[in-house]
Amino acid sequence: MKRMNLLREFLPVTEFSDYDDLKKRYRVCVPDHFNFGFDVVDRYAKEDPDKLALIWCNDSGEERMITFRDVAENSNRIANMLYDKGIRKGDHVLVMLMSRFEYWYTVVACHKLGAVVIPATAQLTYKDIVYRCNYAAIRAIVAVNAKGVIEYINTALPKCPTVRFVLGVGGGADVTDFDEACKPYPMDRLTFKTENKATDPMLAYFTSGTTGMPKMVTHAYTYPLAHIITAHMWHRCKDGGIHFTAADTGWGKASWGKIYGQWICGAAVFTYDYYGRYTPLDLLPLLEKYKVTTFCAPPTMYRFLIKEDLTRYDLSAIEHFCTAGEPLNPAVYDSILKKINKPIYEGYGQTETVLALGTFPFMQPRPGSMGRPSPLYDIELLDENSQPVSQGAEGEICIRVKPDQIGLFIGYHNDEDRLRSVWRDGFYHTGDVATMDEDGFLWFVGRDDDIIKSSGYRIGPFEVESALMEHPAVLECAITAVPDDIRGQIIKATVVLARNYFPSEELKRELQDHVKHTTAPYKYPRIVEFVDRLPKTISEKIRRVEIRQSDNK
Repeated sequence: MKRMNLLREFLPVTEFSDYDDLKKRYRVCVPDHFNFGFDVVDRYAKEDPDKLALIWCNDSGEERMITFRDVAENSNRIANMLYDKGIRKGDHVLVMLMSRFEYWYTVVACHKLGAVVIPATAQLTYKDIVYRCNYAAIRAIVAVNAKGVIEYINTALPKCPTVRFVLGVGGGADVTDFDEACKPYPMDRLTFKTENKATDPMLAYFTSGTTGMPKMVTHAYTYPLAHIITAHMWHRCKDGGIHFTAADTGWGKASWGKIYGQWICGAAVFTYDYYGRYTPLDLLPLLEKYKVTTFCAPPTMYRFLIKEDLTRYDLSAIEHFCTAGEPLNPAVYDSILKKINKPIYEGYGQTETVLALGTFPFMQPRPGSMGRPSPLYDIELLDENSQPVSQGAEGEICIRVKPDQIGLFIGYHNDEDRLRSVWRDGFYHTGDVATMDEDGFLWFVGRDDDIIKSSGYRIGPFEVESALMEHPAVLECAITAVPDDIRGQIIKATVVLARNYFPSEELKRELQDHVKHTTAPYKYPRIVEFVDRLPKTISEKIRRVEIRQSDNK
């Protein structure tokens, strides 16, 4: 049987000779009523039902090989159940399922139903749940019945009047069991009629900034099609391949790498369901066992991998390595290249976007650079007056808003003021500062909030962090500003030491001298603090704001 090439139905031209060719000929076909559940999942289920969609395993040694038939049938059953319980098009459903395979079924079910799915981390506390439920008028919650999760939800419910019901995966005395709730409903069809426009809201994420409460970023049904650039041209997912992105399903990066673009490309997704924290040593045997072919992880994971003996594992099946979330320090890039003889391709984007900048296959990676603009976007670096900056000068990464734009969020729910603050003068302002070199590659400087202003100099944390990372004693580090009466601000380094290195005044001076000789001397950290762990988000981004807040107490 001839295999269906679903990618070509949405992307008529799939291969490109160089970057100019990519910018010129990349074009996504967007149907007026596109729905990922029907037009991707159900298409595969009908025409290639045994095609592998998901490889799931957990830290107890269980595993499942899940086909598109499985996803289609189970999503039908869940959608029928949700509809019978009163969930309708446009209703908000909070999903806290970690990496349970039910996550994929439930998300697709919401798409078919027309409900707006809001993935969230299972680490939410009572206060977080109350805020999200009331802000978004959540109608239903589907959550893993892990320790603490259901307890927090049940404690929050009296203050969440819009929530009609809660379902727990794994059951339990204090919550309705998800599987039992789904059992009476058919899998072979939907019991209701539904239709959506491609421009209707489909998915939303709560994402925290440096100030204020989390904002709710909403995407339309075109969002999966926009992620073709992410999966096909950056991850290099292929039909029949197996892709792994290191991401909790409550983080927007899961939508980048664990469902939409990958399935459109015909690749299966590998996921590891675990409780607590896992280390690279837990993951490496699984990458070997399941023969993952494309791999994406935040720089944090690569920083840990370079400290391990990778020769103990056969990673030869991995054809392509990517990273995003934060810039990759050149020292880490060089170490990985020596260990596995494969480069790492960097990219950049936000919860509000898909891949906005990328190092594409026909480019030679430049360690520390985010690459060049995605063909979906017209990107300019603008100054504080919304004027383009000159080559090499710092400017805010801004995306020009075009008619029929896909891959850009459609708004912040119930927050027009915040939307106007970032969406003005025909551009979406990302708040991230970068420079552009003579070849059009962009180099991250930092969040506008993270830029250090010391004695008249503007210093990006990444350049100092990269200098420190070249020292063998440094496993991870974060550069922040500390107020100073004379200089305005001075530089502080918060450092996690590598194995067999120990804090000392001598080591502090050694690290300071190392930075002085590696980059401009005025950038050296006048304060060095050793810690066991850096504060991070669930997506493993370093929370410099938390370090600054602690210093200012």
